[in-house]
Amino acid sequence: MHTSSQAGTVVVIGGALRAGSDAVWQRLVDEAGGPGAPIAVFPTAAYEPERIAEQIVAALARCGARPEVIPVAPHLAGVDLQARLHDPALIARVAASRAVFFSGGAQEYIVDTLQPQGQATPMLQAVQAVFAAGGVVAGTSAGAAVMSQWMFRDAMDNLAVLRGRWRAGQEYDRGLGLLPPGLLVDQHFLKRGRIGRMLPALQALGCRLGLGVDEDAAVVVRGSVLEVIGGSGAVLVDMGEATCDATLPAFNLRGARLSYLGAGDCHDLTSGVTTPASRKRCQPRIAPQESHFAPRLGSGRYFLDFLGDGCLREALVQLLDGPAARVGGLAFRADARPDEPQADIGFEFWLHRAPGLVGWRDGGAGGDDYTVLNARLDVMPVRVASPLFQPLGPGAAPVVQSAGPSTPP
Repeated sequence: MHTSSQAGTVVVIGGALRAGSDAVWQRLVDEAGGPGAPIAVFPTAAYEPERIAEQIVAALARCGARPEVIPVAPHLAGVDLQARLHDPALIARVAASRAVFFSGGAQEYIVDTLQPQGQATPMLQAVQAVFAAGGVVAGTSAGAAVMSQWMFRDAMDNLAVLRGRWRAGQEYDRGLGLLPPGLLVDQHFLKRGRIGRMLPALQALGCRLGLGVDEDAAVVVRGSVLEVIGGSGAVLVDMGEATCDATLPAFNLRGARLSYLGAGDCHDLTSGVTTPASRKRCQPRIAPQESHFAPRLGSGRYFLDFLGDGCLREALVQLLDGPAARVGGLAFRADARPDEPQADIGFEFWLHRAPGLVGWRDGGAGGDDYTVLNARLDVMPVRVASPLFQPLGPGAAPVVQSAGPSTPP
């Protein structure tokens, strides 16, 4: 069963919360009702469920909650998993909670345990009841990946997904369906360059919107409104105007819209209106199309690893506050095997200043904090030469047989 309308609140945490991230934990507790709020902790996705559950319980208790571990996880030793999933007393404890929290690990453990073959177990029905009653369902990393109707199951190779590796039950699967339909969520987004798998997934699944939450950040979703919290940010991808050329032999698109939202920024999925954090609204708006625009950044760069750590955010900021009307980069693999499918295919990404590109910058003590709205993105397949270059002079290093930095997992 998938929730067709959102009654409660979803908190999607991108993973790898840092030591000073109590603001995210505190917000979760506040959304659940404040001090004393009962929160059911599911370490289902974890490879070491006891240790991970202990860490989550400590963080929630530090912020005033009353957390309780629900011992339902494939990696719990000596546990009759089916009995736990149907235990009336355990189910009742979940149903009496004001919030449910899913740990990180492997998201397939969550859906395979709580929703085998797409059918909700009594335990998952209790989670859905908490949500339907206006409660909170939250998760970090793998626990965040399961929140939308569709989810990435085991699609760790961004470039392989770009090249067309996209199989039901392997790269993707059904999620828990707690987020609005048509919204696909992903995590570790900027750190791991996951725009590379988000775009073809949206195209293949027919989803219009993608929400990529970075590490050390979270997005609170209540109804149609998103709010970013934490130390980093999130990327919103809109495929509403995107097109592709079916005659090309590999993934391509033109006209996707990308926005980067930082902590405190809000976005309404229904109206499409973004409200920057108040500290940014106190600063001048950045609008490159206006005659008085003066770029703050110097000359930009072409990104030789567009899917590298943080490159997408840097490219968006460069587009907004730099001198160039477009910013580009490549995604391709240096260590591709000759027998690998489409081994010589890479992808060129170009961000453009489309009408409506606007942003804000807060240069506080923590460094430059940007909001970037409505950048246009085109992605085109390219053939990578092999070798990319030849050494000069006798005794030089061997010829490099394929080009570019490897794409992160």
